[in-house]
Amino acid sequence: MTGRTGPADHQYAVSVEWTGNTGSGTASYRGYDRSQVARGDGKNDILGSSDPAFLGDPARWNPEELLVVSASQCHLLWYLHLAATARVVVTSYVDAAAGTLRMNSDGGGQFSEILLRPWVVVAEPSMVERAVRLHDDVDAMCFIARSLNFPIRCEPTVTAAQPVGTQ
Repeated sequence: MTGRTGPADHQYAVSVEWTGNTGSGTASYRGYDRSQVARGDGKNDILGSSDPAFLGDPARWNPEELLVVSASQCHLLWYLHLAATARVVVTSYVDAAAGTLRMNSDGGGQFSEILLRPWVVVAEPSMVERAVRLHDDVDAMCFIARSLNFPIRCEPTVTAAQPVGTQ
């Protein structure tokens, strides 16, 4: 359930259920499946697992991918907001995001960065320069970026839409 707990607080409640008990639980490291399901009220389930390097199912989302998705989506949504308030008309936005997880010798690890590579199309050539600069303002607003302890870099490409009849 998503809701407010105070005048400026938001609460996000989800459930995650491990579905990978193959009969003997976690009796051995290789003896269980990493499958799990994330659920939220009124939303489609997210089928998850661990990264295939950690015996996960490559057909399911892993937590590391979902973290990169969250950072990319938050950047996108704040960027669109900033563009609208700056009167920059965005007509297309596609991001090819990637995250780097550094492993430690003890088997743990942490992200060292996320790189966003948004490809943005704006309505007019006069908007391109402003559209590029708006990406610099997103990290100050994005809830996800502000919550992480590693950098989120952005390498945007912004072009103007081709006028009709000139393609």
